[in-house]
Amino acid sequence: MTSDALPIFIVDDDEGIRRSVSFLLKTSGYSVQTFSGGLEFLKVAASLDTGCVLLDVRMPDIDGLAVQRRLHEEGIMLPVIIMTGHGDIDMAVTAMRAGAIDFIEKPFGKATLIASLDRAKAQAQTSLTVITQREHALSRLNILTDRERDVLRGLVAGLPNKTIAYDLGISPRTVEIHRSNLMLKLNVRSLSEVLRIAFQAGVS
Repeated sequence: MTSDALPIFIVDDDEGIRRSVSFLLKTSGYSVQTFSGGLEFLKVAASLDTGCVLLDVRMPDIDGLAVQRRLHEEGIMLPVIIMTGHGDIDMAVTAMRAGAIDFIEKPFGKATLIASLDRAKAQAQTSLTVITQREHALSRLNILTDRERDVLRGLVAGLPNKTIAYDLGISPRTVEIHRSNLMLKLNVRSLSEVLRIAFQAGVS
């Protein structure tokens, strides 16, 4: 394990995911513990001093959102990264509203995972206040047009492009253009980065 790497706790009912992600992280220098479900993880969560939780959003015993909520209720402030399958974006949005650092869509590559963990590490070590983060995020959003802000609010609500287009009375293609433009202005490459800025700024 590298000297500054966070311990990683993988919580997923899929044994294949646990094994593959664990192998990937261990070969990258991380200390890893795996859990086959949310309840198993919650039994030991209070005893964990530091680390990052890679949390599957859909599990049979208790879903990732409920695990995240329990951690918050018990004052366990471990950074959480949501692992989501296709079609679970609305749940990922809800998780980020509740404080998750990021979400990554399965299947994901090593670079995506490590980048997400780097953000978790940065948050765990940062000395920035929530107010400072909010002010910085607001300053970034100030460059958006009113229509781009409308599209952003639709994305924050977890709506697909077609629904955003219907609500705004424009075509899905126009929504795609506005979405592309706002991502370009914000200098981001993924939806999770857009959402992180929006949530820091208090967009709802």
